[in-house]
Amino acid sequence: MKAILISTCCLLLSACTTTRPGPDVFDSAQKSIQLAEQAGGDEFAPVEMRFAREKLEVAQLGIEKQKFEVAVYLLEQAEINAELAIEKSRTAKSRRKVNELRKSNNELKQNLNESFGDEFK
Repeated sequence: MKAILISTCCLLLSACTTTRPGPDVFDSAQKSIQLAEQAGGDEFAPVEMRFAREKLEVAQLGIEKQKFEVAVYLLEQAEINAELAIEKSRTAKSRRKVNELRKSNNELKQNLNESFGDEFK
């Protein structure tokens, strides 16, 4: 009876411990950061890029210190920050393009007005 109680306690205690995540746990966050860099995140979303990189570094320290739950959480946060940087970069590039087109349209309009005067309106 005592052996059953001891083995049950050991089983319960082992169920409470967290297991070390596999080495591929960093892949998704690192890939997201690379995609954000390629999207122009360093130029258009430097704060989000910094947060993503910092959280990735702290997650690596968490793995070393066996704080696995915290490390996985930080990796998720790093991935979210990288994805936000990607979207901010896309938005900024679109805004830049819209502004360039608006400027071009205004120049064309001005040229037409200079050439044809009020007839063009």
